[in-house]
Amino acid sequence: MPLWMWFVDSLAFVVGLAMLLLIGLLVRRRVLARSGGTFDMSINRRSEATAKGWTLGLAVYRDTDLEWYRTFSLSLRPAYRFSRGDVRIDGRREPIGLEVHAIHTGHLVVGTDNASGVRQFAMSVNALTGLLSWLESSPPGQRVNNVL
Repeated sequence: MPLWMWFVDSLAFVVGLAMLLLIGLLVRRRVLARSGGTFDMSINRRSEATAKGWTLGLAVYRDTDLEWYRTFSLSLRPAYRFSRGDVRIDGRREPIGLEVHAIHTGHLVVGTDNASGVRQFAMSVNALTGLLSWLESSPPGQRVNNVL
């Protein structure tokens, strides 16, 4: 077989593999969003206002937890789980400098304090309103740590 046919076969294999990966990512997102209560949320383990450290993801509300999944992963297990009583929101701001390009367009950055070590969330205004409502509507007997 000529060398150029090997190249064409290899290229077709790589393109096919990329398409399977893309389909896998789309199916995973549909499976996660199937339960409802999902929204785009980026996280950052750093507290500085820089473009470094931001990771795009999808957050899903559960009964007492907010589960966060990486956007570009095939795992069906959450990368982070934030318990309702352990999340504290400390304020909000517009993205600064190159941060604008590291998160989704139109998202606000909010400071947070929680057990997982994540220091910032980025989400839309509507998602922030929903998150604050979810945090404040904890069942009787659970503490609420929200400040905005």
